[in-house]
Amino acid sequence: MISRDKAPTAQETFAQMAQAAGLRGRLLVTIGLLILVRLGVFLPVPGINVQVFKAQVQNSPLIGLLDLFSGGGIVALGIFALGILPFINASIILQLLTSALPSLENLQKNEGEAGRRKISQITRYVALGWAVIQSIGISIWVASVPGAVANPNFLFYANTVIALTAGSMFVMWVSELITERGVGNGASLLIFLNIVAVVPKSFGATIALAQTGGREIVGKVIILLVVFLIMIVGIVFVQEGTRKIPIISARRQVGRKLYLEKSSYLPLRLNQGGVMPIIFASAVLFLPASLGSAIQNETLNKIAGTYLNPGHPVYVVVYLVLILFFSYFYASLIVNPVDLAQNLKKMGSSIPGIRPGRTTSEYVERVLNRLTFLGAVFLGLVAIVPTAVESATVGTFRGLGATSLLILVGVAIDTSKQIQTYVISQRYEGMVKQ
Repeated sequence: MISRDKAPTAQETFAQMAQAAGLRGRLLVTIGLLILVRLGVFLPVPGINVQVFKAQVQNSPLIGLLDLFSGGGIVALGIFALGILPFINASIILQLLTSALPSLENLQKNEGEAGRRKISQITRYVALGWAVIQSIGISIWVASVPGAVANPNFLFYANTVIALTAGSMFVMWVSELITERGVGNGASLLIFLNIVAVVPKSFGATIALAQTGGREIVGKVIILLVVFLIMIVGIVFVQEGTRKIPIISARRQVGRKLYLEKSSYLPLRLNQGGVMPIIFASAVLFLPASLGSAIQNETLNKIAGTYLNPGHPVYVVVYLVLILFFSYFYASLIVNPVDLAQNLKKMGSSIPGIRPGRTTSEYVERVLNRLTFLGAVFLGLVAIVPTAVESATVGTFRGLGATSLLILVGVAIDTSKQIQTYVISQRYEGMVKQ
């Protein structure tokens, strides 16, 4: 009874993870599926000389960034090389279309669970089409690398497209399975896994550089690690930051029972979209490279290889704009000020000093816009600063600090919150049984 309103401690969380059959089962399912997806990255697509291909493309900065989000799948050319990226791109397309097309908006808002299932099914079809396009582009790109393919005939193209598309669809199914029966968001965890997979290699290269270099290199490595630690602390503050708007519930009588006036608060997060604006912004930046390899367009390849390389001023500006756009986009999807004001009015609640109805919705919208802007600006700074420091010190992390640091911390926080929520539910279940 004493601890029911308190957040679970680390000891209680780990005890529930080990003892509670439901949480333990979800964790085992999540870990097993993540291991399965990781093993699929190293199953090579038939008909390709992986060593020759790797030697030809491993020095490309753009390929290094793409390889980071595929967990080494692009260079290794495994059957899971595309990973979850087609599904992420399809989700971006559907969410943008939902805001533009009234029929999709009606499915999402008014059709309930059936409408959401239909939108999910449409997203899967779009992901399938996008995976086919990317698979065709990769097969053409691999065939153009000298010595990578012995006989680039129609059978090679068909096998490659089928293998990569099937692998991407399997990864998409696994992500949905993790979300439904595991712990955390499946798509976010798969990207988290791919990034974590290349971290040991980056740290190993950094340590080797520090051992072989002089004091100047050691100083640069220390500066880089300190900046990374500061950025992690800043990301945690942004992810956890909330604005608490006070709410007063009016006194009301139900039958013979009188409910007194109560005060509570409405929590508005500083970063409503969590890690998703970063993931979506990164996925959009990969589109020119994917389309350029698919249609063999020299202009798109030049744009992707030159202007959209991490560290280029154009890349920095476009990345910041995309983060700002998707932050506002996700905030509008998660919190609707008009619906919120109507729900408060129906419950007999109000914000002190603000009239119910339209005035409340305008106030909430104004506060939400300011919070979203501050959160997006901070996310953009956190995304850019590590890249700038890395380019000024040592480049062994291959762009790891720019985008993936945000994703790692954000996904870790979201997953830990879901685990804590399950632990709290178990606590109340135990109280009911008593």
